[in-house]
Amino acid sequence: RSAAGKSSLLNSILDFVPAEDKQVVTAMTGQALYYLPEDGLQHKVLAIVEDEGSSQASYPLKILQSENELVLAVTVKDPDGGMPSTQLKRVKGPVAQFTTSTRPETDYELENRYLILSVDEGRQQTQRIHQAQRQEETLRGLLRDIDRQDVLTTHHNAQRLLRPLRVNNPFAEALTFPDHQLRLRRDHKKYLGLIRTTAFL
Repeated sequence: RSAAGKSSLLNSILDFVPAEDKQVVTAMTGQALYYLPEDGLQHKVLAIVEDEGSSQASYPLKILQSENELVLAVTVKDPDGGMPSTQLKRVKGPVAQFTTSTRPETDYELENRYLILSVDEGRQQTQRIHQAQRQEETLRGLLRDIDRQDVLTTHHNAQRLLRPLRVNNPFAEALTFPDHQLRLRRDHKKYLGLIRTTAFL
């Protein structure tokens, strides 16, 4: 629900990503992704603050997530008056996508491509949040914020040193996963990807 802390969760995750590796937008038109530079999103994080802001772009977002590339065929006029021609505009992935929503029902096609997180809306969590907000106002809270900035800077610099590596999971064939629904084929890939990412880091 509104005020549950979904934006805080998103921002906390994004804080760990170096500025040059993320694009944060509040809204996106249906054609916007197609006209980015070819490598404009490659190996980056794309965050859309609220899913309503991306409703027009849901189709290219789905394709970019599953195919790791967008290809748009556009007609280009000949400046000398000859026959128009077709050019292909490409935007390459992979790209990590983040969005938030207050709707309990999201687009099924997007949902089964994402890892869904939710926030604790209980009263005890509200009490913990209030306590943390009050602590931020104290000297200890101010010092903790300075330490937090140092931790984030260290993370940013460590990420800048990462290079592509293949991850071998010798235990992969011993893993199990539910198989009673068709969408679990895609969920299983997310599960393996999460293990691969954790191992890589």
